[in-house]
Amino acid sequence: MTLSKFSKIILLTSFLFLLTGVSSLFAQASLKATQIKSKKVKTAYTEKWPQMKKLLEDKKIDPANYEILIRAFKQEKKLEIWVKNKASIQYTHLIDYDICESSGELGPKRHEGDGQVPEGFYSIDLFNPTSSYYLSMRVNYPNQADAKKGKKPLGGAIMIHGNCVTIGCIPITDDKIKELYILCLESKAAGNNVKVDAFPCKLSDENMKKLEASYSKDLIDFWKNLKTGYDLFEKNKNKFSVSVDAKGNYVFK
Repeated sequence: MTLSKFSKIILLTSFLFLLTGVSSLFAQASLKATQIKSKKVKTAYTEKWPQMKKLLEDKKIDPANYEILIRAFKQEKKLEIWVKNKASIQYTHLIDYDICESSGELGPKRHEGDGQVPEGFYSIDLFNPTSSYYLSMRVNYPNQADAKKGKKPLGGAIMIHGNCVTIGCIPITDDKIKELYILCLESKAAGNNVKVDAFPCKLSDENMKKLEASYSKDLIDFWKNLKTGYDLFEKNKNKFSVSVDAKGNYVFK
């Protein structure tokens, strides 16, 4: 029996899909295997993973397959860490970390050298186990919104890291970056994106009124755009998708 041309295409497509999935699994396993060769990452796992695993389990989160969301609030100097099981819709609050140093002012990063910490909707795209700031994770600034609204050169290398010094990054202590680093690494190694939502402050209605009394219309319009995403999460604690329109504004679904 010979296969039709259409059947051959279906078989080939299925094979390529399977091959891509297998390659992805190997890449994920390779990420953790490579990272854990680092002395600092190995130390973080030894010192911190048992208690972080228990913290996840106490929240009914599967330590082998969860998604993580970091919400950064510049004015409050806080990182809120939220997690959910892969198959779940709703996030659960896990833990908070203090941001131990800051630079710049409230408002987004718009060009290289402005000393600003970005504001917007991002993800972690790199783990650096040999960082000069103990351990560091790179935020994928500039994103599409930054590229449309910013002024070149936009800059980059925005990190969440240890060692309480910064120019435009988000530092927590060396002790706490051990916890956050392996929490994010475990999620990424399981094939999940690590999201970072960065805000000037908690965008409550009350805080927005305070901001409106002190800042320009351009900034207020930008923060109102961020507030749409902020409010969506505050109301439902659910995952939502974010895209960017032609003007660089965030669109939420």
